[in-house]
Amino acid sequence: MFNGWLTLAVFLPIGAALLIALLGSSAARVKVFAAIASLAELVIALAIFLSYDTSEGAERYQLIDRVAGWIPVETFEVQYFLAVDGLSAPLVLLTGLLGLVAVYASWSVEHRAREYFVWLLALQGAVMGVFTSLDFLMFFLFWELELIPMFFLISIWGSGRREYSAMKFLIFTILGSAFMLVGILILFFTVGSFDMTQMPALVRQFSGAIPALPVFALLFAAFAVKLPIWPLHTWLPDAHTDAPTAASVMLAGVLLKMGAYGMFRIGEMFPDVLRDVSWLLACAGVVNILYGAAVVLRQTDMKRLIAFSSISHMGFVVLGLSSAVGAAGAVSPVGLTGASLQMFTHGAITGLLFLLVGYVYERAHTRHIPDLGGLAGRMPLLAAAMLVAGLASLGLPSTAGFVSEIHVFLGTFPVWGWLTALGAFGVVLTAGYILWMLQRVMLGPLNPRFADLRDATPLELVPVAALVIAIMVVGIFPATITDVFSTGIQPIVEALQLDLALGRQ
Repeated sequence: MFNGWLTLAVFLPIGAALLIALLGSSAARVKVFAAIASLAELVIALAIFLSYDTSEGAERYQLIDRVAGWIPVETFEVQYFLAVDGLSAPLVLLTGLLGLVAVYASWSVEHRAREYFVWLLALQGAVMGVFTSLDFLMFFLFWELELIPMFFLISIWGSGRREYSAMKFLIFTILGSAFMLVGILILFFTVGSFDMTQMPALVRQFSGAIPALPVFALLFAAFAVKLPIWPLHTWLPDAHTDAPTAASVMLAGVLLKMGAYGMFRIGEMFPDVLRDVSWLLACAGVVNILYGAAVVLRQTDMKRLIAFSSISHMGFVVLGLSSAVGAAGAVSPVGLTGASLQMFTHGAITGLLFLLVGYVYERAHTRHIPDLGGLAGRMPLLAAAMLVAGLASLGLPSTAGFVSEIHVFLGTFPVWGWLTALGAFGVVLTAGYILWMLQRVMLGPLNPRFADLRDATPLELVPVAALVIAIMVVGIFPATITDVFSTGIQPIVEALQLDLALGRQ
């Protein structure tokens, strides 16, 4: 079976990157070609999302591209296997959207522009491969492929201690990947397959032969580094602070979501282990939320502030995932749906924040909050967009941030009452640091140094408008996303419910 759409989505940006590398000429032409390629990728991603059938009785995995024996080694039955379900289809759309935003955010890049856009497009294709691969070894290959372009984007086009930050990012993620590879190989040599669609049934079949907790821990370690979960988070603030704007957008918007996405996948494979460690996930989620928010209060660099806020907000994903243990003999999909929705909403909101900080830095040449002030009078459009992003980040009703966080709280409170209440306090801290940043940067008296700053150009407003629309549409009409995510969450809930029933026998 070979539909072709997902193959096109994965390899269009990679193919465009190769063409730029081989045939690219002037920086202007390279930028135009990259913009056309990323726009085409967004159209394909949108078509994939809209074509996903959520009706009752529809197949879970759709738009399948499968070639058996992709790697012709008898002892390794590796397939070329791409497909989407309700969990991955929205993330495909998010990757397409942020890929276009990243290209537009890079329009001012002149230094080695051809190489820059090669790596940026290759990064998008690799991330798209992670979200669509359903062969575990193929998933791992795309997971590793993503590291190369991000390393070069930070180390060459970053600022500050860019080489240090790029190497720290690489070391942390490669070490995590080593654990993942060991876990994948243990699974393969036990059940004889890399097929992620068959893995939950195979794990149950070979339950007596699989060391479930150690394998889960090996896989989880890689995803915890990428998410990241405290104390494995220290690479993230440095990488964000020193990365170029487009790399920060992609890093916060989709790379962190790879970790959360992986947690959902292994949760379905090992529902018994997920239930057993749910209390640890709940504690880790609350620590992430409160630690990230508390550290943000001490930041004076806008990018570092948003980086630590990402650690805090990704804690809501972990907290929502902890609702897998269930309450009163039943597993509710509400918390898990909120956790999956948080992946999408955080990607759009934080992507917009990093984009706007990049625009401010290009004009003011500083991100130091005490040096700024009164910028709304000089750049009202950017100020309005930053207000929308900030209010969405603190969870204002009618924005995307509210929808995901309220799902998480409603789903986890019946299970972890006090921990959920502590996590909810993170929203209060978020409101404090977001409003403080907006007041110090955009309001108050204008610093005379910035009297000649200009507002966003029409070209710069294109990605800003796209993300603002996404945030408001999901906030006002959340069913556009939640209906799709629910179809991806339901099989996980059913696996957890089955394990809960077997545990009572």
